[in-house]
Formats: sequence, structure tokens, C-alpha cells
Amino acid sequence: MSRPRAVPEWVRGFGAALRFLTRVPVPVIPSSRDARGRETGPQRDWDAFLRRPYTMVLVGWLVGVLLVIPLGVGVTLGLTSATIAFATLVVVYLVTGIHHLDGVADLGDAMVVHGDAARRRAVLTDTTTGVGALLAVVGVVVGLSLALLSLASAPLVVAVAVVLAAEVGAKTGMALMSCFGRAAHEGLGSQLTSAVDPSHAVLPVAIAIPVTLLAWPHPAAMATFVGALIGVGLPWLWARRHLEGVSGDIFGAANEIGRLLGLHAGVIVWTLW
Repeated sequence: MSRPRAVPEWVRGFGAALRFLTRVPVPVIPSSRDARGRETGPQRDWDAFLRRPYTMVLVGWLVGVLLVIPLGVGVTLGLTSATIAFATLVVVYLVTGIHHLDGVADLGDAMVVHGDAARRRAVLTDTTTGVGALLAVVGVVVGLSLALLSLASAPLVVAVAVVLAAEVGAKTGMALMSCFGRAAHEGLGSQLTSAVDPSHAVLPVAIAIPVTLLAWPHPAAMATFVGALIGVGLPWLWARRHLEGVSGDIFGAANEIGRLLGLHAGVIVWTLW
């Protein structure tokens, strides 16, 4: 009997990235040992993901494709912009889940608390929801809704390009944070940053660049991609200054803020172009 074909490491990493960044049902390969005696299973998949930040960008492409479906269906059926925007918002959180919003909430509380970096890090891990958290989450959801409302009335090719570029740009920013970031403490943030170095940043950027050419010569996708990177950079820089490094919550918040700023950058350029 022939041995089952080995699963490539990048496929393992991509599966773990999907499980980490989305709610897409991805089967976990049962624990066993391969032909070389190496252990297989969830931990090996997770390690493969940590060593391959470009898998985040691949997830961004997939999620972006899923998010443009309600836009395309809504435009085809002639639905109102409000309905299309709401349907797309629902799909965003059905596909990606709300655990990234938890990072936004924790960041909101940490930003409004008074004290040093240790005090702010303590607030990040506190399960109590404060006013800062509520304001931050409401701001992100409302901002996302308004951006989608504007895109629902844009030409479909522009809307598709902007949604894809926002998602790919946000995930590219997260990959770059893994490569260049420094963790504030042991935890998810340290896992994401310790397995890679700046040399791993080339492939994520290379995989992401084609998204900037969508809808060309219209520059909406390029503006969206740059806006998403800026959106990721804002909580990253704030964390460096006020937390002495990044954490899992910062990664989650960066994903949401990157998508948000990317979409609005695309909307602004579409409006003014």
C-alpha cells in the first residue's frame, strides 16, 4: 500500500492562516507522523503559518473574493445601495468573525486609560468593556458601513477593486508587522513576530502588488492598498510608543483599521477622480 502524499508546508500554513483569520471551515489534519518521523497536526500547521507570513496575503485575496459576491449580486438584482452595503457588512463578519473587533475594543480601552506602558498592557488583557472599547467598535462598524454604502453606488469594477485591495492591503500590513514588529510580551504577538524577520517581507508584497492594478488606469485600487497599509501602521506605531511593542490585540485591531482606512481611501479617490 502506497503512503499518502505529503501535504506541502505552505498548504498547511495556508490552512492555519484561514483558521486564524477567518471562520471558513478548514479541516484540521489529524496528528500523526510523516515518512520522516515528523509530527503532523494542528501544531505543525500553526508553525508552518508562523514561518510563512505571505499566507496572510493569500487569505486576503480569498476573503476579498468572498466579500465582492454580495456587491455583485446586489448590483445585478438592482437592490438599493443601503441593502447592498448591509449585506456586504454582514458577510464581512460572517467570513472573518468578530475576534478582530475584540482587538479594536481592547485597543480603544488602552488608548483612553492613563498610565505607563505596563498599565496600558494590563488594560488590553482586561475583560471589562469600557467606554473606549464601545466607541472604537462603533466607530469601526459605522465607518465600514458608510464606506460600503458609497461603494454600492460606484461602478462595479471600481467597487470590486476597492474591496479586494482593502482586504489584501490589510493582510499585507499584518504580514509586514510580523516581519518588522517587536512583541510587547509573550503571547500571540510574540509568536507572530519571532518566527520571521525582515527578509520574509518580500513575498507578501510580491503577492499583493497585482491587486493595485485592478480597475487600471483608475487609481482607486492603488489608493485603497496604500490606505490599508497606513491603517495597519497607525495602531502599530501607537503600540510601539505606548505599549513597547505589538500584541495579538494590535494585530486584530490593525486588520480592522486597515480595511476601514483602505476602503475610505478608495472611496475618496473614486469620488475625486
